[in-house]
Amino acid sequence: MTTILEIEGLRKSFGGVLVTDDLSVSLQKGEALGVVGPNGAGKTTMLNLIGGAVRPDAGRVLFEGQDITHLARHERCRRGLGRTYQVPRPFVGMTAFENVLVGATHGRGKSERASYQTAVDALERADLLHHANTVAGSLTLLDRKRLELARALATEPRVLLLDEIAGGLTEAEVNELIETIRALRSEGMSIIWIEHIVHALLAVVDRLMAIDFGKLLIEGDPHEVICSPEVEYCYMGTERV
Repeated sequence: MTTILEIEGLRKSFGGVLVTDDLSVSLQKGEALGVVGPNGAGKTTMLNLIGGAVRPDAGRVLFEGQDITHLARHERCRRGLGRTYQVPRPFVGMTAFENVLVGATHGRGKSERASYQTAVDALERADLLHHANTVAGSLTLLDRKRLELARALATEPRVLLLDEIAGGLTEAEVNELIETIRALRSEGMSIIWIEHIVHALLAVVDRLMAIDFGKLLIEGDPHEVICSPEVEYCYMGTERV
């Protein structure tokens, strides 16, 4: 397989607190990688470092073999890194279509005419086309999550970064979202997905990694990782005897 994204020795501190500690991992083209860990483990900081929201104190981010560590967020986006956020951030007074159009025109840098079809396609892939003309502020939480996904898809990413996109949803809604992400996987999309809803990850990802205190604990087969002593201790504070 071809490596599409690598992070090498990433370190990041905030106010003297070490949040990411010599973290390294790679993502293969077409692979879905799940990320678990307790609150404060450094998971979102890892995505912020990959996406360019924050800069590392040490280490590198490589995308398709090129060092992008010092590129701005919009430059990474146009190279093919798409991102969703744990809390949806729509333009609440605009329609779903208008929100996604922003992603296509400004995120991807397309002309207005070309952006229209891209926005339609992104809404369809996110299962939100039926709400294209609905004002974002009136959407349900599930549909806001879908809108967040559609805006990322409108940038035509080769790597999609998902930050707890299933958080706050009902069981039925989570299952709906799983099917949407599975469909993206079937297209060959490369994905890094942070999530606390473990069964959602297990239904989609090829590989799972667990981190705590900014360090990699274990990675490998999703079911083996989630049942490992390292993950049990990380979450429960107890070791098997």
